[in-house]
Amino acid sequence: MAVDKYNLKSPLWDAANTLRSSAVDRTDWKGYILPLLFFKRISDVWDEETAEAAEVFGDVDPAQFPEVHRFVVPEGCNWQDVRETSANVGAALLRAMREIEKANPDTLYRVFGNADWGNREKFSDELLKDLIEGFSAIPLGNQAVSTDALGDAYEYLVGKFADVTRRNKAGEFYTPRSVVRMMVEILNPKEGESIYDPACGTGGMLLGAIEHVARKGGDPRTFYGKIYGQEKNLTTAAIARMNLVLHGIEDFQIAREDTLRNPAFSDPSTGGLLTFDCVIANPPFSLKGWGLDLWESDPWARAQFGLPPAQYGDYAFVQHMLASTAETGDGRVAVVLPQGALFRKSAEGKIRTALLQADLVEAVIGLAPNLFYGTSLAACIMILRRHKPEERRKKVLIVDASSVFRKGRAQNFLDPEHAEQIVAWYRAFEDVEDRAKVATMDEIKQEGWTLNISRYVLPPIGEDIPPLPEAVDAFKSALANARAAEDRLRNVLIEGGWLK
Repeated sequence: MAVDKYNLKSPLWDAANTLRSSAVDRTDWKGYILPLLFFKRISDVWDEETAEAAEVFGDVDPAQFPEVHRFVVPEGCNWQDVRETSANVGAALLRAMREIEKANPDTLYRVFGNADWGNREKFSDELLKDLIEGFSAIPLGNQAVSTDALGDAYEYLVGKFADVTRRNKAGEFYTPRSVVRMMVEILNPKEGESIYDPACGTGGMLLGAIEHVARKGGDPRTFYGKIYGQEKNLTTAAIARMNLVLHGIEDFQIAREDTLRNPAFSDPSTGGLLTFDCVIANPPFSLKGWGLDLWESDPWARAQFGLPPAQYGDYAFVQHMLASTAETGDGRVAVVLPQGALFRKSAEGKIRTALLQADLVEAVIGLAPNLFYGTSLAACIMILRRHKPEERRKKVLIVDASSVFRKGRAQNFLDPEHAEQIVAWYRAFEDVEDRAKVATMDEIKQEGWTLNISRYVLPPIGEDIPPLPEAVDAFKSALANARAAEDRLRNVLIEGGWLK
């Protein structure tokens, strides 16, 4: 019986919770649970393909028909082989994963990450057996679960792990799907275009672009071979690979390298960086130690508009993304930035001024605070375009969407209707009272080349604001009440002997 995407999530999370009482820190769960999920998926699909081949070819050695398999699973490296291991389970699991990677170098290179399964202080045989049994009860073959359903369940797990690790900069590997979808809608990738994410995390933005084409009735397969991502973190890069494969995407390139220090994709015909139609990213905010020393003589000439300061890497990512954007056709960029990048001066101010004077900035959208995992800061989305439409030249759309969100207890949320409204403002590219302003380059110059949103769009004045005398009286009353409460607390502490 097929397992739909709704009831698949619960058993997967239940299996993950086997680690709850273990020595594995909850912030590290993703590095263990997601590779296990992927290993089980590969094994279940391989078993199905073997069974189907047996029906067609009879009782023959399946090794004689490698063409029936999407991936090679070497002998002794199936999930069931590990499940039947009685001792040193971690070593058996690690061996199986490494052998599968070696047998599939083009598609599964380093896909399982670097989890230390052989660490017996973390993983006793009993714990691993419990973990494996939990996953064994979940059928993950094609007959049991569709690629879309499994991909959605996988995204659910990634989101759960981001919740677990919010205080450990989870936003560096996971962007809320609603924000991803909004950015992709704004970029509007088309069939056959190439797309690149230089800070791809778990691959959500690349998947979002593919899903966008499918939603519009296009054939997402025209993207295959044109999907590129780069991610510094080894485990996260492995998760991105798994994520794409679990969504049925096979022809892609995910590189595990430091993008700013060592960009992975170059074009031999030009000697420069490989360029793409769409470049999209949520890079780490205000990254320190990002590689200024290398950029002072950058072989890729990415500091075309100026050298960013050592303590803020935001405009290093922006310039890398521009350098990776096709100069012909409709090359475009969507990037998440901290709002400080819109108005900070000195080196960043010079870069921002140069970008504006080159007429590369098309829109800036200020978002609500606390939307992203790992930071409560209000972010913004900057849209850059190599060649703006005639009617948008020498203009920048500045949108204040800071009040467009749903408030949550620990985090705010951008619901679909919120994202649709923001996209509609971007597409209309016109003034909207209290929300959006089409600023000319002359107006921006008069403001000192700042893109500080409040310089152009003022928030609406609420009808419930009291007259000044009433506000002053209310403040004085609240201050008197606060002082009286402090006096009462002091007396209680003195009487109880806690304060002398």
